[in-house]
Amino acid sequence: MSTYQMGPQTHAVPMSLFRDNRNRVKSALCESQKFESRTFVLLEGGKDVSFNDTDVDFHFRQESFFQYMFGVKEPGCYGVVSLDNGESVLFVPRLPEEYSVWMGHLHTLEEFKSMYETDRVLYCDQLDEFFSKANPSLILTLSGVNSDSGLSAKPATFPGIEKYVQNCDILHPIIAECRVIKSPEEIEVLRYVAKVSSDAHKQVMLKIKPGMTEYQGESEFLHHSYSVGGCRHTSYTCICGTGLNSSVLHYGHAAAPNNRVIRDGDMCLFDMGANYCGYAADITCSFPANGKFNDDQKLIYNAVLDARNAVLKEAREGVSWVDMHMLAIRVMLQRLKEGGILKGDVDEMIAAGLGAIFQPHGLGHLIGLDVHDVGGYLKGQPERPTEPGVSRLRFARVLKANMYVTVEPGCYFIDCLMDKALADPNMNKFLNNEVYERFRNFGGVRIEDDVWIKKDGCENFAIVPRTVAEIEEFMSGR
Repeated sequence: MSTYQMGPQTHAVPMSLFRDNRNRVKSALCESQKFESRTFVLLEGGKDVSFNDTDVDFHFRQESFFQYMFGVKEPGCYGVVSLDNGESVLFVPRLPEEYSVWMGHLHTLEEFKSMYETDRVLYCDQLDEFFSKANPSLILTLSGVNSDSGLSAKPATFPGIEKYVQNCDILHPIIAECRVIKSPEEIEVLRYVAKVSSDAHKQVMLKIKPGMTEYQGESEFLHHSYSVGGCRHTSYTCICGTGLNSSVLHYGHAAAPNNRVIRDGDMCLFDMGANYCGYAADITCSFPANGKFNDDQKLIYNAVLDARNAVLKEAREGVSWVDMHMLAIRVMLQRLKEGGILKGDVDEMIAAGLGAIFQPHGLGHLIGLDVHDVGGYLKGQPERPTEPGVSRLRFARVLKANMYVTVEPGCYFIDCLMDKALADPNMNKFLNNEVYERFRNFGGVRIEDDVWIKKDGCENFAIVPRTVAEIEEFMSGR
């Protein structure tokens, strides 16, 4: 049995995972409508991308739909699946012999066939010849809008494809829905990468201290994820916000590259996830830089933790994700009221949109081969809500068994949103202004777990210290 594995201590991903994915997509397509014989799925893999105009390439990451169906490491490939019999054909670039000087051994077609467990392997320049012999009635290519980015997948193309009848609309919603529900083999890869990421977060918590820079925390995470877990990539740019930066939701970008010096008394909000065989983790840990919570930090952290705990208790098949978001908001506002920041009726606060002042993002998202995985707003699924707060949800579906989601409530004190609440009489009436202003430079807290949805509950794959007592005890080991 062929596997993807970075080393003997890392998880062995069986190539049967991708074969089963191909079969699942074929079955789903055939159940969706009746196709004429000689219908084929055609996917195009990712290409090497040069750094600007240089001869240096970015680290290659396989296109996610192609990874889902074929699990191929190499760039420049194509894949074909017959809907008649499920036969899979991988097409690889025909490389000049001198490439072996620079790239090492060039695999033969038989070696590729054994490596990726497809039925056949041909060269990319044989695509037109293949389809000419197959005489397809229809070629299904992939195009569809990603509801998170607004960008569209580009349909496969090759010289001569214009001779054949093609459809680029049918495949996308089918394959995207297949990706929403994880197979047992996918769950084990996701469990592994979440464990690696959890352990990397714990290493950061042990090493971080006032006087260090944010990027040193990022460096610890990257080192452990790669050196121990074999994760060459992260799933997104690491967010290592401390102090006021912890209220910047997507901190760590090029203009704010995790470069602040950490101060005693800061809260740290570190949102980082490793990536293994294309599968993502997305975990956030919030903790005090000096290892000891002060009273204000305890209040905000426990409000977020209680919101997270309430969701994990209720999340299971058949539960509305919108309801889970509202549950988290309701619990968090109630705890802020009990802590003296808010006053009045919690339901009225929610109706006024106050929840979105403290948590301007959604409760979480689907996760898998993409950190914000496909399937959020497909045709036939609930449309994006429009109310404050829930309008930011990346999906609004009823949960199904074997979905995999993040649960990430947060509470932030963001200047522009604080000013908005203070200036709005419909919100201001719920604020104890003097207490509220005390938190203006607090930053924020987010707790994010990676959660497997089951029929009768859920399982959290993020294994890190979570309560105040657990964090303080763990960090005391420094």
